[in-house]
Amino acid sequence: MVDLSVSLGGIRLQNPVIPASGTFGFGHEFASYYDLNRLGAVCLKGTTLHPRFGNETPRIAEAPAGMINAVGLQNPGVDAVLQKEVPALRKVYAGPVIANIGGFSVEEYAACCEKADRCPGIDIIELNISCPNVHGGGMSFGASAKDAETVVKAVRKACRKPLFVKLSPNVTDIAEIARACEAAGADGISLINTLLAMRIDITKRKPVLANVTGGLSGPAVFPVALRMVWQVYKAVNIPIMGMGGVSCAEDAVEMLLAGATAVQVGAAGLKNPFACLEIIDGLPPLMEKLGVTKLSDLVGAAHQSY
Repeated sequence: MVDLSVSLGGIRLQNPVIPASGTFGFGHEFASYYDLNRLGAVCLKGTTLHPRFGNETPRIAEAPAGMINAVGLQNPGVDAVLQKEVPALRKVYAGPVIANIGGFSVEEYAACCEKADRCPGIDIIELNISCPNVHGGGMSFGASAKDAETVVKAVRKACRKPLFVKLSPNVTDIAEIARACEAAGADGISLINTLLAMRIDITKRKPVLANVTGGLSGPAVFPVALRMVWQVYKAVNIPIMGMGGVSCAEDAVEMLLAGATAVQVGAAGLKNPFACLEIIDGLPPLMEKLGVTKLSDLVGAAHQSY
């Protein structure tokens, strides 16, 4: 028998596989397809303080070995999520639930996280600091270590549950920003969010996306995500949720070897709703092949020879 369990901020997961925010709705929508309790955890769709319609369509564009999205955080607002979506999920799922929180000001982040923190159905808060700072010229909070530290400090005061900060890869020094988040009180780091990208329709001679640019995800970004997980693992002493192109059990193990404790699966799940289950089922035989009985022993193991 192999042990797939891992721990995130003191929360035990029976396995490290989590559907990524924005690719799994609020979870309960998939309960008719399979037993959600097989998942390591469920990460909710990105939630903001107020309801958001999102960006204009088209919002999705295909790309080689991936996809580009510019959905724009469409969601019904935190109150509706906590009053309707989380209870609906809890009727069909007993494992850890991660709330993904976005915001456009420090005050909005703190207020939204405070509400999520009070919800008994939520176990971990994932703070998405890739949102534009409306009071700071439009650059994302995660674009600088100073801004990241400011928002994480404010949120840390507003919530007591484990706090993971989701970082943007569209920066010059991901390790510096991760260290700032740790210093501000983060319990963990999630990375990476999507890479800024675009497509152009050559017949219409215009961008495919109404928003012009969007976030690239899928297998194309996996090597970049792996590199950043590797760098951040060396820079901080808090656990990492790795994501970005994870599509199979081998990818998940590679992420763990680089330093991730758990993985989130996004684009692969949009293409194949059973991707998470296939990864979970693929881990035991892969571990036996590698001579590993306890999956958590792989976390950061590739660093031991450096």
